[in-house]
Amino acid sequence: MKKNTRCVHSGSYIDPVTRGLNTPVYTSSSFEYVDMPDNMYPRYFNTPNQKAVAAKLCALEGADAGLIFSSGMAAISAVLLTYLHKGDHVVLQRDIYGGTHYLATADFNRFGIEYTMVSNRIDAIAAAIRPKTRLVYIESPSNPLLMITDIAAVAELTRTHNLVSVIDNTFATPILQNPLALGIDIVVHSGTKYIGGHSDICCGAALGSKEQIAKVAKVAANLGGSLNAQTCALIERSLKTMGLRVQRQSENAARLAAFLAQHQRIAIVNYPGLTTHPDHQLAARQMSSFGAMLSFEPAPESGGAQALLERLDLITPALSLGGVETIICAPAATSHAKLSDAERRELGISPDLLRLSVGIEDVEDLVDDLQQALAA
Repeated sequence: MKKNTRCVHSGSYIDPVTRGLNTPVYTSSSFEYVDMPDNMYPRYFNTPNQKAVAAKLCALEGADAGLIFSSGMAAISAVLLTYLHKGDHVVLQRDIYGGTHYLATADFNRFGIEYTMVSNRIDAIAAAIRPKTRLVYIESPSNPLLMITDIAAVAELTRTHNLVSVIDNTFATPILQNPLALGIDIVVHSGTKYIGGHSDICCGAALGSKEQIAKVAKVAANLGGSLNAQTCALIERSLKTMGLRVQRQSENAARLAAFLAQHQRIAIVNYPGLTTHPDHQLAARQMSSFGAMLSFEPAPESGGAQALLERLDLITPALSLGGVETIICAPAATSHAKLSDAERRELGISPDLLRLSVGIEDVEDLVDDLQQALAA
């Protein structure tokens, strides 16, 4: 089945009594165990609603197994703490989501885990590998500068050194990019974004082989980041339209990126779909489209980021991303606020950088709103 068909049909559990088209919502937190193959319990990630969502995501990512979590950071921390122990070393791409960056800087040292943060270039990643390195973690496209990492090259490098490779695939979604097919071991998502897609769900996911996910499941059960049945049902509903949403959002983002790139009051536009992006060709090879996220900086004479935010009417300054509505934020004040000024400067995140999460509205309305805000 193709992607949109998988979005609709894969994973759903058909109740044999009612034959309803949707997976029933099993509200129980307590299940009988006699004559059952497994002890079913929400914290063990094995209830019917949890498994239905995981199965649908596996079909979209091409994974053998998966887990659905209560947040993206629950998924990321469970995966990292599964494969990293006291005395181990991890190589992290430097330009990653601020929450993941802060997890490393705030907690890894007290766990006895050493880490090195490097650029997303394959030579930098290779140079950072040590005898005690166990895992390489990347993100592509990256948050918030939309940098593109050569996924297949990282996968080959980690195989050569017998390391685990993990990628945050949130920005690309399973619709536009499938890193497992390029050789990556484990894919993680902040499902709060495009998987939920309506700015009303907080969830995460980890996907990979049966062996790898079985290891993660043991640690995840101890950490406790599981989801209830009602939220799982909302996620499964949202996944049915993810292909259509992401396609429309990506089309809109390409139009807005082209508009901003030619505007005299915009200094910088970061979007891999622009031919001026340094990794445009690489993005074209490993993505089916260029995604719905972009970032940009107003020119100094425009009055700066805050002035632009105050002049917008339709596009809303708000946290998070991936919903059907177009929202905008300054990463220095939101997603990357926990980083120090020096860390943000090192990453290239200026106070005037704005991250735009493009929705499904009529793109002409979005262009008009940006136009009037820039012209005011």
